Amino acid sequence: MNDLSGLFSGPTTPTTPETALLSLLVALALGQALGAVYMWTFRGLSYTRSFVFAVVTGSVITCMLMLAIGNSLAAGIGIAGGMALIRFRTSMRDPRDLIFVLASLASGVACGLKSWGPAVLGAGVFIAAAVVYTFTDFGARERADGLLRVQLPASPDAEQGLAKVLASHTKSFALVTLREVAQGSSMQHAYQIRLKSAAHRTPLLQALERLDGSRDISLLLQEPTVEI
Repeated sequence: MNDLSGLFSGPTTPTTPETALLSLLVALALGQALGAVYMWTFRGLSYTRSFVFAVVTGSVITCMLMLAIGNSLAAGIGIAGGMALIRFRTSMRDPRDLIFVLASLASGVACGLKSWGPAVLGAGVFIAAAVVYTFTDFGARERADGLLRVQLPASPDAEQGLAKVLASHTKSFALVTLREVAQGSSMQHAYQIRLKSAAHRTPLLQALERLDGSRDISLLLQEPTVEI
């Protein structure tokens, strides 16, 4: 039994097989809980099953590394050097994804150090915060910003009519680009606008369609919580 315990021991701190197994199982349970909460609270378009797998198993991997290191500085430097040779090129567009990965790794580190209480409590507080902040829309701001493009005849009257429509349906607007089209007979206007509210989208487009000679009207709303 003592020989078998050596297989589960760090270089200086002995770890029994039961303790190592308990640490790995706790790390796996916490990783599964984090993965389930990530799936439940996910918002966006780029959901991938492989990322959930990474969140679940990341805690187990870090726990295994911490059990292997124990209190040995040399082992820690050796493992850090070996991990430095691995280049992770997967980019994370959403900072929320990075936070879930860090939570999984932190849980694994705590379990590897046999600090099961802090690991469970820390993961529990993180999960509670993620659920509450997701379903209460904490930090969200309702700002109906967008980019408006419209093609009008090249005349002062058309520009004045466009300015009146924008003034009546938006809080603010700023000209971004203005260029000639159709051999100079028309002008394409591009405005950065801020609507008074999201309900003004349809009335704005309807008012633009009523302008004489208006064509190719498009409104691209800028919603920071939706990935394109």
